[in-house]
Amino acid sequence: MSGKAPRKGTTDRKGTTPRKATTPRKGTKDRKGTTDRKTRVTVLVALAANLVIAAAKAVGGLLAGSPALLSEAAHSVADSLNEVFLLAALRRSRRPADRRHPFGYGKERYFWSLLAAVGIFVMGGCFSVFQGVEALGGGAEEKFGGYVAGLAVLAVALLAEGVSLLRALHQVRAQGGRAGLRDPALRTVVAEDGTAVLGVTVAMAGMALHMVTGQVVWEAAASIAIGVLLVLVAYGLGREARDQLIGEAADPELLGRIRALLRAQPEIDSVEALFTMKTGLDSHLVAARIDLVPGLDSEEVEEVAVRIKGSVGRVCPGAGEIFLDVTDRGAGEARESPAATGERGGA
Repeated sequence: MSGKAPRKGTTDRKGTTPRKATTPRKGTKDRKGTTDRKTRVTVLVALAANLVIAAAKAVGGLLAGSPALLSEAAHSVADSLNEVFLLAALRRSRRPADRRHPFGYGKERYFWSLLAAVGIFVMGGCFSVFQGVEALGGGAEEKFGGYVAGLAVLAVALLAEGVSLLRALHQVRAQGGRAGLRDPALRTVVAEDGTAVLGVTVAMAGMALHMVTGQVVWEAAASIAIGVLLVLVAYGLGREARDQLIGEAADPELLGRIRALLRAQPEIDSVEALFTMKTGLDSHLVAARIDLVPGLDSEEVEEVAVRIKGSVGRVCPGAGEIFLDVTDRGAGEARESPAATGERGGA
């Protein structure tokens, strides 16, 4: 390595100054904003559906004098609160980075989605299981008018939940199928509405069988089945949110592209380690520990680092922060390196 003095803002061979990645292109921000607006509309449709269902259950419960329907009205209000959580996630996750949160607020999406999952588990799953067990123990008989009111309310619920689910599935398809489900807010709406449609169908079947046979066990079993389904869905949503909050690596395909890019650079002798972490829905942190070929002076190291960071930013447009740590092998290791032995070609 030559004796040239490093320019300001650089370090010696053992490291390079972490430098912020290039600001994402305007088109990327526009696409993210459009996607968020569409997701917000989807969440608002789900919120409206849940409020309609809550009103229908409350009216039906009052007309029929059914404590079960009144309790279900409270359950639908709780579902509406989950949609409010998701709206908060969409708004707060778009805040720019600041001194207290230098990597931004992207993970707000996963925090509020985790709260929604807890709400589904506690206010949905556990409540439905409790209601079914209580019905089995009580064995209360309902009047014919109660059955009619209950089925009418469930029909309204099925229609409202179906409209909300179709809207969510339309957005998922427009955003590339499974790729669209990366958004925790959209994923929660699809899971909640899909489960609700299935649950209402099961509830109608249980109520109809109860009406025909006079055996409360059918309705109780339907309620328990719905509760178990909600618990499983809540567990899946909560696990996804937990992984993101802890700090999940980038998708294997993207990770492979970044690693291949680094290995293809003629100045990089080897990639010792590559670390990535999702800091939001479309943002990543990338850190790499690399060993450079022998003979580069400090100015060349800086130029190489700037160029490599720009290349990584193009491969991963959402990389808000890119860090390169240049290691320094011993002379013996350098003699055995691919660059020294001629086993590695240039890019």
